[in-house]
Amino acid sequence: MLIRTFMRVFFHLLYHPFAFTYDLVAAVVSFGQWKNWGQSILPFIDGTRILELGHGPGHLQRFLLDLKLDPVAIDESAQMGRLAQKRIGPSHKLTRGLAQTLPFANESFDCAISTFPTEYIFDLRTLAEIKRVLKPGGRLVVLPAAFPSNQFLKWLYKVTGESPQALDDALKKRLIAPFTQAGFLTNVQIKDVKSNRLVILIAQI
Repeated sequence: MLIRTFMRVFFHLLYHPFAFTYDLVAAVVSFGQWKNWGQSILPFIDGTRILELGHGPGHLQRFLLDLKLDPVAIDESAQMGRLAQKRIGPSHKLTRGLAQTLPFANESFDCAISTFPTEYIFDLRTLAEIKRVLKPGGRLVVLPAAFPSNQFLKWLYKVTGESPQALDDALKKRLIAPFTQAGFLTNVQIKDVKSNRLVILIAQI
């Protein structure tokens, strides 16, 4: 409980008063791989009208625009909105709001995406809203976590006494539960990229 409270406070500070440090912190904790991790979800995107939940400093929005897709983005943080707007340019409007009450019409998007979201993504109110704004057959793609796949994993297997497959299965089961409860057909893929292990969740209506 103490760790969870600390993380909530940490992320609140990082996304709000200290948002200007976000890129630096992300680069340090990912050993410079943060942007590459975010782009790892691109092969799983379906359609062209894309909703990004939690756009942060706007890197993925910029990339989606460069790919000639039709992205829309929302974030609760005004500070992140200002950072992203500078990166993207004034012609591409960003929305400030909460994922639990999306200000978009029903069946507006082919696909929704979110990279490294906080716990709001597992909120059943968020998932109900995502279902509402996705078109029939629409897809939600989430990158909830990434971690080193070398020494860290060896240490984790040793400490837990579990096999790599057992840990992967336990992680998948835990992640899938709220999305299944919300009525999505869900699967989780573990993707190894350059000594890193990415967790990608695909939830289909």
